[in-house]
Amino acid sequence: MSSLPPTVRSVTVPDFRAAKGARKLVVVTGYDYTAARILDAAGVDAILVGDSLGMVVQGHANSLPVTLGQMLYHTRCVVRGATRALVVADLPFLSYQASSEQSVRNAGKFLKAGAAAVKIEGGERMADRIAACVRADIPVMGHVGLTPQSVRKLGGFKVQRDADRIVADAQAVEAAGAFAIVIESVPPAIGEQVTKAVGIPTIGIGAGAACDGQVLVWHDLLGLYPDFRPKFAKAYAELGAQATTAIESYCRDVRDGTFPGPEHTFK
Repeated sequence: MSSLPPTVRSVTVPDFRAAKGARKLVVVTGYDYTAARILDAAGVDAILVGDSLGMVVQGHANSLPVTLGQMLYHTRCVVRGATRALVVADLPFLSYQASSEQSVRNAGKFLKAGAAAVKIEGGERMADRIAACVRADIPVMGHVGLTPQSVRKLGGFKVQRDADRIVADAQAVEAAGAFAIVIESVPPAIGEQVTKAVGIPTIGIGAGAACDGQVLVWHDLLGLYPDFRPKFAKAYAELGAQATTAIESYCRDVRDGTFPGPEHTFK
């Protein structure tokens, strides 16, 4: 049964922002047309085209190798499959850090590709980039706490515990004009503190239940990688194991000569 909200019209940035305090927001990463169609039909509020595709699609150890062109390609695929959910696209590493001008130019490419908004990592240090995009009428979702593009500086994907800094980052992101903020890998108390400190929705990933919404990676949610499961992720299916079993059956049928059968051939 679908969990669609009362209205099935397309979710807009103002709709998303207005949900704070009214209802919990559901966000899932998706990287292609098929995923977008499934997520859209299931009733998610937003599909995040995350640069996490560098790891779960491309097989890298982190998101740093992902290019602007690759993100635009995947965004276009998702946009073609999403008719209702809000599509938000990550600005990848080194596509916005150099200058506000660079951030506006590259963020604008995602709106031209059909996305409704972009996501920019970083708090106070990236507030001017966010503000520049907002002045150019480009909606921005912020991202504080663990920022994966800072993995080299952080020394790995580590839980972030500096509450004062994270709250200050979130408030700077809000002041710059962002319509929502992702909070990643922080203790629940900090997730709750940030959520109370800002007037825009907070979307948690490993940040506790007090956030205004949650986001999970498509592959984690579906159990596509049974040998790796982040602590913050819950698998709602075990499709990785099921897919392996199904393909093993296909291999046996082909080798035994039982596939294709008469029902699978043209007359």
